[in-house]
Amino acid sequence: MLEKLCNLVKSCHKAVVLTGAGISAESGVPTFRGKEGLWGRFRAEELATMEAFMANPKIVWEWYNWRRELMGGVKPNPGHLALVELANHFGSFTLVTQNVDGLHRAAGSTEVLELHGNINRNKCVKCSAPYEESDIDPDRIPKCSRCGGQIRPDVVWFGEMLPGEVIDTAFRRSEEAELFFSIGTSAIVHPAASLPITAKHCGATLVEINPEETPLSGLADIRIAERSGEFLPRLLEAIRSGIGSGEKG
Repeated sequence: MLEKLCNLVKSCHKAVVLTGAGISAESGVPTFRGKEGLWGRFRAEELATMEAFMANPKIVWEWYNWRRELMGGVKPNPGHLALVELANHFGSFTLVTQNVDGLHRAAGSTEVLELHGNINRNKCVKCSAPYEESDIDPDRIPKCSRCGGQIRPDVVWFGEMLPGEVIDTAFRRSEEAELFFSIGTSAIVHPAASLPITAKHCGATLVEINPEETPLSGLADIRIAERSGEFLPRLLEAIRSGIGSGEKG
């Protein structure tokens, strides 16, 4: 299986990677659903909504500041780092993520399509203009210099649409892909879960890297039941060692 995948990496020009919570969990990213303290009384669905923000922006910002503080010490893991190097083996490489933690960018990945936004960024609630300052005082939430709207985290909340340009690009690249990796995602949250299926229907070889079975497992051409932080570095070492005989055509 490893040799087959090495050959695919060597012979394919266009690749797309979709990552989910699994790869972040390997870095120790918390679930933010603590059972104790103030936030144990809330569910994410009660705070990560526009309705919650408009009703009580202070408490929503306190929650996001708490989340950001928890994530302050989280670092990219070997899986994130391996994807940076893997990109160098393709003429076109697109990394699509459902995660908001920014770990792919921290690892050094450049072209990252963040479907659900980035918890480290802020934007205007009205006009979506980016707000550069990262530290937000919940008692003095800043206003947008363009339209006067309040500043919110630049993430997709429950009930909101994914950013159109980002998801459109993700589907277009998936349709063009020769090789598609689904890594650490449950493959049940749409529209992201449709990306690997779209790629396969358009002729791509579908690879799933996930220790847990998902609805995608039966469709995968290659299934690796391992953690990405363990398998991806091994894949790169095999490529460096010359395993596989494929050549770019």
